[in-house]
Amino acid sequence: MATTVQNFNWPVRVYVEDTDFGGVVFYANYLKYFERARTELLRAAGVSQQTLLDEHRVIFVVTNVSVDYLAPARMDDDLIVTAVVDKLGRASVQFTQEVWRQSTLLVKAHISVACVAVDTMRPKAIPAAIMEKLRGAA
Repeated sequence: MATTVQNFNWPVRVYVEDTDFGGVVFYANYLKYFERARTELLRAAGVSQQTLLDEHRVIFVVTNVSVDYLAPARMDDDLIVTAVVDKLGRASVQFTQEVWRQSTLLVKAHISVACVAVDTMRPKAIPAAIMEKLRGAA
């Protein structure tokens, strides 16, 4: 049975490899944090991306990202990365994601992903069993 994950949180600690020359998290690394949180949200909902590939021959690919950088994160910061399913389409999922340091919102993003057939990279409907699990996360 899938866990309900409407407001999913994933902890991240900032390491030196995450930072730029100025000692703050390099802007593109937030996309990695968001990817990890979405993957863990799916896992918490009972959706294995490997199963999607092996059994259904589909994968999720990012189609759009809009990011607002509000404040910097720095070395050794403990962050919380959130992931919320905003909208489920026949072959797509829209997420709102945020990065927090305690009560300070650092970054906010809207990210869209599409379900595509791995062989053609063309949109394909999210399998019904997977859609049910995603509805539990919405």
